Amino acid sequence: MEIKLVKKTDVTEQLQNQLSELYLQLNSELKQLSLQTILKEPENLDVAICFEGNLPIGIAMMAKYKVISGHKGMIEDVVVSEDHRGKGIGRKLMELLLDRAEESKLNDVLLFSGHHRTPAISLYKSLGFTLKNSGLYVKKLKV
Repeated sequence: MEIKLVKKTDVTEQLQNQLSELYLQLNSELKQLSLQTILKEPENLDVAICFEGNLPIGIAMMAKYKVISGHKGMIEDVVVSEDHRGKGIGRKLMELLLDRAEESKLNDVLLFSGHHRTPAISLYKSLGFTLKNSGLYVKKLKV
């Protein structure tokens, strides 16, 4: 098992197809962008993937941005293959992204998680995340 940060040059058609399948386990209704597309500006995104051989079995991403309240990271799309859950892969992916957050001198790292994802929430709390007393509002735009 190997966990690494992936660059645009690492992305092959096979990897893209494998990740598309993996994401279906997170949300089958999710419209996916290709890694090539999202890695066009690599300084704004860290992509951590866990491989078993050549097969990606887990992924997590952190988008980095600056606003008046500081330099922040937003962790998105954390998913570990159903066959490999409970083995600490999610923790290792998150730890790699949190290390990158420190290296990037981010002020805050944010994430959202569905209330029904209790194992994920336990992981996030064990890593020092706390539930913020606020609401998340979403407006879907037609693109």
